[in-house]
Amino acid sequence: MASNDPGFAVLSAPAEDPTKGAVKETGSGNVSLIEEERPIAPDQFDDRFETSKWEIWAYYAYYIGNNGLTLFNFAPTAFQNLLYQAAGDASILHFAGRDRTINSIVLLANGISFAIQIAVFLVIGSFADFGTWRPNILIVLSIIAYAIGFGWLGVHTEEKWKVGCGLYIVGLIAYQTTLTFWTAAFPGLARNTRQLREKARQFEHGEISRQEYDFADSMKRNELSNVAFYIQSLGEIVILAIIVGIMFGVNVNESTAANNWGLSVLIAFATAVWILLSLPWFVLEKRRPGQDTRGNIVVAGLRQLWAAMTQIWQLKQSLFYLIGYFLLGDSLNTTVTVIATLQNSIVAYNVLELTYLLIVGIAAQAVGIWSFWKIQRVYGLSTKTMFNAVAVGIIVLDGWGMIGIWTQRFGFHHVWEVCYSQTMISEVTPRGKEFLFFSLFSIIGKTSAFIGPLVSSAIIDASPSGNNSTPFYFLFALSVVSFLFLLFFVDLKKSRVEQAEFLERENRRVDKVVA
Repeated sequence: MASNDPGFAVLSAPAEDPTKGAVKETGSGNVSLIEEERPIAPDQFDDRFETSKWEIWAYYAYYIGNNGLTLFNFAPTAFQNLLYQAAGDASILHFAGRDRTINSIVLLANGISFAIQIAVFLVIGSFADFGTWRPNILIVLSIIAYAIGFGWLGVHTEEKWKVGCGLYIVGLIAYQTTLTFWTAAFPGLARNTRQLREKARQFEHGEISRQEYDFADSMKRNELSNVAFYIQSLGEIVILAIIVGIMFGVNVNESTAANNWGLSVLIAFATAVWILLSLPWFVLEKRRPGQDTRGNIVVAGLRQLWAAMTQIWQLKQSLFYLIGYFLLGDSLNTTVTVIATLQNSIVAYNVLELTYLLIVGIAAQAVGIWSFWKIQRVYGLSTKTMFNAVAVGIIVLDGWGMIGIWTQRFGFHHVWEVCYSQTMISEVTPRGKEFLFFSLFSIIGKTSAFIGPLVSSAIIDASPSGNNSTPFYFLFALSVVSFLFLLFFVDLKKSRVEQAEFLERENRRVDKVVA
């Protein structure tokens, strides 16, 4: 199961995009988009970069391989399993300067991992807008992830739990960064399809309005992201079915040592599948050009990052989304981790039971993705409407977990509940500046992702009984606040006007510098 990122379905990446429309001032000093008599489509196409059927399927294949089974699902389970065995009946280990519960250690390590990711994105995120070499970032990060996946073959005994902690932390960094840079390619794919080329022709000939063109663009991006998630879910079920056979071959139920070894073998097998399925994307991805560096790429990258941090104030809707994204991302990332630690305890780290749970959960995930996309397509619902629906789901998830603080009957204390726990950045990002703002959104997302686990770890440590469900107090409140903020403060129509105004100012500034 892939990481649940609230911005996943709408993250943007560069295509061959000039300024998104012109801008005019109204009498009140506000701005609005101009529908010109001879409009120019916001997407200008080059035959060399037209998206092919095979390129799209290669894109899907990479995601089937990078499904999360390696470093997001079973590597954390293997780490927590070694902690459990090393701690013994006391369930306490000395970590980071004090005695902590197992779940507290996992949450703290998770927070450390996301904190390091901030530094990683500060270094590489702001450089990805330039030239044609940015796919190389994904290739290098993927190779690092492969190495960590195979590294688990040497870590399957309790005395190596500290090594396991290192693999867990670095593995999460590798997984999250590969997923983020892979995700960032799909708007470029969508905007270079034949369908959008036809929509651009219709727009330039006055057959459709700018609003209709933007809606077609948004729906195409949603289509690719939803189909990718759906195909990945189906592929992951097949991989898990094969894994069940491998686990019987390893005889994981024979002993604790066999179960430990089975987890390591599972991670290595899933890594091998990832390598095999990622190769077509590395070969077939068309290296669509990004921005001109206008000099040294290092200086350009730093200038890009500074621009993202300073110019966000000119885009109020993007800033509002940043705030809501920070809060909701914090809640969701921590919720996933807390539920996973509870799930592992429920099934006593048995790799077969965990695999069965994943098969059921991912099957439900596939049905959910298909249903969401079907509803959006049939009723023409906006991205924000679908995003709000997901946010409500997160609130329900945290509310259910909060019940478990007071009772053992519900609240992620039973296997059947785990099955239940198993769907906008581009909408508020100026065209052609996607990676500039992608850098900032990624940094904000990772900042939120390490704060939540640290707070939750402290809550568990402070609770008198060490109740592992107590973080749901914090998570439920955080989810509600973030949802209400996004619901009432983010307006996508206003955001498009702000983007147009921003790009107009930016073009004037660049022309002045060049002159």
